[in-house]
Amino acid sequence: MFAVRVIVNKSKPTVPTQTIEIKLPQPKAEASIDDDPIMGKTDAPVTIIEFSSFEYPFCKKFFNETLPQLKEEYIITGKVRFVYRDFTLPTQEPAATKEAVAASCARKQGGDFTYFAYHDFIFRLTKSGGKGIGEERYQKIASDIGLNMELFQNCLSDQTLVEEVKIDTTDGMNAGVYGTPTFIIGKTSMGKNVSGVLLNGAQPFNAFKAIIDPML
Repeated sequence: MFAVRVIVNKSKPTVPTQTIEIKLPQPKAEASIDDDPIMGKTDAPVTIIEFSSFEYPFCKKFFNETLPQLKEEYIITGKVRFVYRDFTLPTQEPAATKEAVAASCARKQGGDFTYFAYHDFIFRLTKSGGKGIGEERYQKIASDIGLNMELFQNCLSDQTLVEEVKIDTTDGMNAGVYGTPTFIIGKTSMGKNVSGVLLNGAQPFNAFKAIIDPML
């Protein structure tokens, strides 16, 4: 739920303003986790799917301000499974897709844990807005987290990973995503699909808490 403030004011300036809180339901949405990176227990009762871009400023804001709290209270404690899916826009290219591919190359060598290590480095380093981190830093991050550099370099030109970014973006649009970050939050099911509510933007921790807690 989120609140919309409606101001009711009579024509006479001497009449005090009245504030009415109207509760509106969060929009419903459904999306697949596909085969994308997972942080946390795979059988956690609640799943958050984030559609995100490494090059959008509000995705960086979410990474810096809200994700650490979600990790501490829900992900590390086994209550939430967090799934990261790419969602790129033309204004962020080519950097956004190149960074997404580099992170996927890290995952190919070290799995989801290594993916999120690379993911974290990108968000810390990027200035966002399509500026990118510079391709030389792809190599530096890979070296710092202990990847095989020859395998990593060869992987960067893997077009199947570029196509995977496009698939993620299309899946997001089909689920009602039109900007980043956008989150679909729902109860974990046996299959890949998650049905729940759609939350737009780099919302504060309490916005997530209000949705997650009733699902636990």
